[in-house]
Amino acid sequence: MASTVERVGWALVFLTLVAFSIPWFLWGDGRLYLGVPVWIWWHAGWMVVTAGAFWIFVQRSWGLWITEAGS
Repeated sequence: MASTVERVGWALVFLTLVAFSIPWFLWGDGRLYLGVPVWIWWHAGWMVVTAGAFWIFVQRSWGLWITEAGS
């Protein structure tokens, strides 16, 4: 059974992943790195971070918020 701290922690992780999935702060930025816009590098890197977070979630807490307490 997951603790309240674990439930809140994963909720914060997911909220952070969603909040930074769209790089609002890079909109209108025309900088390039290796010929590719910086926001695309951000997006690709963020997908790697998200995949890692989901992998850890699946390994440690799969089923969180699904099963009822006491069942």
